Amino acid sequence: MSNKKPRTVYYQRKKSGKTNYRKRLSLLLAKKPRLVIRSTNQKIIAQIINFTPQGDRVLVGVDSNKLKKYGWGFSLKNLPATYLTGYLLGKMALTKKVNEAILDIGFRLPIKGNKSYVCLKGVVDAGLKVAHSKDIFPSEDRIMGKHIEEYVKKMQNNSPNKKVFSKYLKTNINPLKISEQFQKVKKTIQEEK
Repeated sequence: MSNKKPRTVYYQRKKSGKTNYRKRLSLLLAKKPRLVIRSTNQKIIAQIINFTPQGDRVLVGVDSNKLKKYGWGFSLKNLPATYLTGYLLGKMALTKKVNEAILDIGFRLPIKGNKSYVCLKGVVDAGLKVAHSKDIFPSEDRIMGKHIEEYVKKMQNNSPNKKVFSKYLKTNINPLKISEQFQKVKKTIQEEK
């Protein structure tokens, strides 16, 4: 007979580094829907997910591509787009009678002012109840994209590099008007029923 200890076999999602089951269990014990925020290289994905024994069920889901419908022509992964995605998700959740959730940022590090917290700010501003601390949010100017406008002004003054913001220039979008566009899109989402 062999004297070796039996080997522990982990779940496939744990082995591949996709799920932290200890963290997931602590979130599920809250017995509230989870606000799941993920970012890819192209867009932001925000969902409100409820646990069922048969598997997770998405109650409401939005990705930042939907912002194009409201007139957003800028990047779909910057801070203003992240906030607007969260705001849109919050409004949609309230229409589906989801009033509260708990934040699930997955494997992202909880760094003050990152995209997960910007999206959370949008959800909270829409009226959804999510436990949070106000000092994790970035300033309103960053959320509106004024830091991008300042960078564009600085780049225009220092060097005529045409590669910076070239996609905006090809589509005749002025990056100096990002905060103005942010306000218009937010107002359109607010007025939608």
